[in-house]
Amino acid sequence: MTNINNGGRTPIAGIIHAVVLLLVLLFLGRLVGMIPMSCLAAVLIMVAYSMSGWKTIRGLIKHPNRDLAVLGITFLLTVIFDLTVAIEVGILLALVLFLMRTSEETHIRTFHKEIDPNEDTDVQSNLEHLIIPEGVEVYEIDGPYFFGIANRFDDVMTHVSGEKYPIRIIRMRKVPFVDSTAIHNLSMLIQRSHREGMTIILSGVKEHVHKQLKTGGIEQMMNPENICPNIHVALNRAQQLINQKE
Repeated sequence: MTNINNGGRTPIAGIIHAVVLLLVLLFLGRLVGMIPMSCLAAVLIMVAYSMSGWKTIRGLIKHPNRDLAVLGITFLLTVIFDLTVAIEVGILLALVLFLMRTSEETHIRTFHKEIDPNEDTDVQSNLEHLIIPEGVEVYEIDGPYFFGIANRFDDVMTHVSGEKYPIRIIRMRKVPFVDSTAIHNLSMLIQRSHREGMTIILSGVKEHVHKQLKTGGIEQMMNPENICPNIHVALNRAQQLINQKE
């Protein structure tokens, strides 16, 4: 049996309090009107103090400054305007902070000669390094691929790489989802690569992400063989394309 402790109160106690207050208002309304306002003010102060959750606020002081800023702004808006405005602005600020953090947590890495499979795992292993064929460049997106990161990834693909590699592998094994902006940027990248005589290979695309890319028309723009289940197949496919060009 599970024992739930709700601050010493049970739902039944709350129901009883509500029923008692209703009965008092219905049958003792005149007597309630004779209670001095100073007494009611004291009761309201104690209720507000109990509802304030000051222990929780004290714990939030240890949180990042961004969270404290949202808390402070929401509190000030509640005092200056009303609770509705404060909640709306607070939700918008929390959403902006979430997008900023998500964008900061998404990393883009570039590989040219080899890939160390032991680098990004917490399990000790002795896997051999994956050799990247000559003329192949590998990009790995680590995190959500959405509008907050799509433009940054496009800039990396366009400007950071000084040498133009004929084959580019985009490793997406750690991409949990994509949005419409990312799909648009990826389609523009594929079109630009076709014009420049380069080939894009997608590696490790998750099943639900693959469905999104298919819905967005990405699969129709590519050779189905260039959408590979893992990096091993992608590297073999890249080597096959290089041999065909030679």
